[in-house]
Amino acid sequence: MKIKQKILCFTMVSILIFSMNVSGTKISKNSTQYEIGESIDTIQNCLIIPSNEDEGDLDPLVDLQVTVTIKEIRALDKIDFIGKPDFYVKVFINDEMSKSKIWRNQKYVNETWSTTVDVPDDEQNVTIKIQLWDAFPLIDRICDLSENYNREQLFGHKYDIDLVYNLKIGHWMGEDNNNPFSWSPDLSGYGRLNGCDDNSIYQRDRDCLILFDITQNDYDGDGIPYWTEVNVYGTDPEVDDTGRDDDDDGVPIEWEHKWGSFIGWDWHNHTRQLKFYWTYHPFEAEDHAHLDPDDDGLDNIEEYLVSEWGSDPFRKDIFVELDQMEAGPNGEPVSMLTEWAKDLLRDAFDRQNIVLHIDDGNMGGGEILPFDNETNDSELVQLYEDYFLHGEENLWRRSVFHYGLIVYEASYGGFVFGTNDSYWGAFQIASKRIDKKMGIPTAKRRAVAYASVYMHELGHTLQIDMPGGHDQKSKGPWHIRWWKWHPYKSTMNYRYTYLLVDYSDGSRGKNDHDDWSTLNLKAFQGIYVD
Repeated sequence: MKIKQKILCFTMVSILIFSMNVSGTKISKNSTQYEIGESIDTIQNCLIIPSNEDEGDLDPLVDLQVTVTIKEIRALDKIDFIGKPDFYVKVFINDEMSKSKIWRNQKYVNETWSTTVDVPDDEQNVTIKIQLWDAFPLIDRICDLSENYNREQLFGHKYDIDLVYNLKIGHWMGEDNNNPFSWSPDLSGYGRLNGCDDNSIYQRDRDCLILFDITQNDYDGDGIPYWTEVNVYGTDPEVDDTGRDDDDDGVPIEWEHKWGSFIGWDWHNHTRQLKFYWTYHPFEAEDHAHLDPDDDGLDNIEEYLVSEWGSDPFRKDIFVELDQMEAGPNGEPVSMLTEWAKDLLRDAFDRQNIVLHIDDGNMGGGEILPFDNETNDSELVQLYEDYFLHGEENLWRRSVFHYGLIVYEASYGGFVFGTNDSYWGAFQIASKRIDKKMGIPTAKRRAVAYASVYMHELGHTLQIDMPGGHDQKSKGPWHIRWWKWHPYKSTMNYRYTYLLVDYSDGSRGKNDHDDWSTLNLKAFQGIYVD
């Protein structure tokens, strides 16, 4: 996906002035403009502290350990010629290697695995390497997690990830980072590795995705390292500060620390010295209600509200509540969106570094609806008010979640429906009509069809303006327009609806359309504008 690289500028509401001793240096926050990278202009009103050399015991309260946790593994390519991959992970912490078990015959691994290593208490930087392997007869094969933009990689292909974790600030940098000002921004997000980042989305390159985290032990358990608490925030390293919001700007200290601070090399002075940067400060109020650095329609307060479900304020997220109707009393079947279909949907968005979060009961929504033999437009609106807003009790979800439900029968196989509050994020698909279209399908065929129709209707709420979509005469080869719109390989094109779970990237020439680069992730929050 082509994402515009923007230089983000965070302006603090007021200037925090305080004194601290960091290797005998007095540090103060001011409005000086600093350069970070060769293609980065400036960061304004940012607290910057040189890392200096290692300064003895970095945390006298604990014997420091670093833990790498693998949260999820996903294959975005066909990894094995026959069957599903046999994944395992290798993690190197200060060159000490740990190897996970082998997850046999699994394309998606949701089992958490972690490894912990004791590290020197007087050395601030810890080197980390992450590799994903597929166990294979005769020789195991490494899978692709890297963007392959390493300037020192002259030949071949780099597949693994090299990082530097800093014990003073509790962040890492390298081929995955949370630095929004980098000359090469990490489009896949912090703690998320995507092998498709080398533009191999439609090539077989063993592309995979890993969600991971790196942590250190912390006496008070709030995730903010001793050094930062003592030297920057002035908080008590023996007291858990989780939930504390001293500046009353709507987000607590732990969220502002994770997303408002990062590490960068001092390239401006041509040294290999690290600098620590704070663009959000837990004791300096920022306008988080209006900050949306990734332009996905979720302001920073909303990003915090859904942070437990994996949102990233610097990477695009789409949240959808999925409500599904129960089967009828006389055996009327209502085919639900299977796990297979959900994975197909996630994969399509994952490859483009847009994370699709489907709330099927794990994010406060995802309810089972009472059976209705036929659901008309007014009944759809009532379902939206009763099961999505819950009588406006969950009104905040209206600006965060799309609402896509599955009913038994409606006037069409799928459509976006209007609501009384001008919300353009509600859509339905009707299982009876989809099943009739398919006949007697295989489980895979059913998963593809349901995911395709669901993605088609979601695309309308993302305001895809497709040239060949909704052309009734493009549904069959007996009409010339079926052939005319052939290059537009998107589920938005009736030719491919029920058959394809993807939008088009516009790379197929005349009569194609670049859906992915024109998504409007904010359109659902108001009235659709054609």
